[in-house]
Amino acid sequence: MHDLGKKEEQIIVKNGKSNMHRRVESRRRTGRLRVLLLFAVCTLLLVGCLSGCGEKETAEESGMILGFSQLGSESAWRIGNTRDIEKKASEYGISLMLENANQKQENQIAAIRRFIAYKVDVIAFSPIVEEGWDNVLKEAKEAGIPVILVDRDVNTKESGLTTCLIGADFYKEGVMAAEYLIRKTNSLGKDHMKIVEITGTEDSTPMRQRQAGFMDTIKQDSRLEVIKSVNGDFLKSQGAECMRELLRNYGDEIDVVYSHNDEMTLGALTEIEQAGYQPGKDIVIISIDGGQEAIDVLKEGKINCIVECTPMLGTTLMETAKKLKNGETVDRLIHPEETYFSDEQDLSNLEPRGY
Repeated sequence: MHDLGKKEEQIIVKNGKSNMHRRVESRRRTGRLRVLLLFAVCTLLLVGCLSGCGEKETAEESGMILGFSQLGSESAWRIGNTRDIEKKASEYGISLMLENANQKQENQIAAIRRFIAYKVDVIAFSPIVEEGWDNVLKEAKEAGIPVILVDRDVNTKESGLTTCLIGADFYKEGVMAAEYLIRKTNSLGKDHMKIVEITGTEDSTPMRQRQAGFMDTIKQDSRLEVIKSVNGDFLKSQGAECMRELLRNYGDEIDVVYSHNDEMTLGALTEIEQAGYQPGKDIVIISIDGGQEAIDVLKEGKINCIVECTPMLGTTLMETAKKLKNGETVDRLIHPEETYFSDEQDLSNLEPRGY
């Protein structure tokens, strides 16, 4: 019995050791599994981090900062221009310092000085007027920062203060507007057309060149006469006010309204209708920009012609800024391709304008 007890004890001990061994092995396996799982998680996190870092490097691969001073947000065109520049800066991995000057030159000058102090790689701005930039542009030049003009030009006493201008050919836009009017005059069989002009901001590049292109073209046709030009400052409210005054002073004499942008045109249309005239029929309406709202009104027949001026300049600006940062040369004038839309065309399939 004693021997049997010993055997049973040995069996119990042996089984106990076996059970303990299994428990140890089980814990070891569990530990190894946890290590493997932890390793897998860490690997995934590391890969994710590297992937994220890679995306960040892609997003910042240019390693450049662009300071951009927008003149304001006075129109759908300007808002569309700002959005496009913001979007393209993100796509190109360019850090954008954007400031809105709210239609004040002093705000733009202050913004440019902040860009200089921050030591951005490239400065770009849309000047509200042409004069008054010499001092701040000299400061940028002394700091070794290239300056790109967007949409509008400047007039400086010293040459070489800016590197290039990216924007529409405003003179050509004026020419296209006048060429349409000549064709319209022919189709209406008119011997004489009296024109009122609502211009953009006084002394701005588009105001000067859109007026010059239009005037230079219509002076070749004795049937066309501008009886009054007034400044609408590219604002819808000012367009309405100008049109109200023009109707009060000239009334039935007005055959044509030539407006330098869609916002002023849309403001003018309300006044024309309130005065009892049918825009597009009683009075020929010619506008510039080509924003969606104006295109819709053109399709309704209340505007006769819109000359395109695209705000989608972001891609060209980013490409040009990168070239300048890399020390490459760029063209002094960079114009986008533009067209016009009129009652001569079928516009039913025209794609959304995006601004």
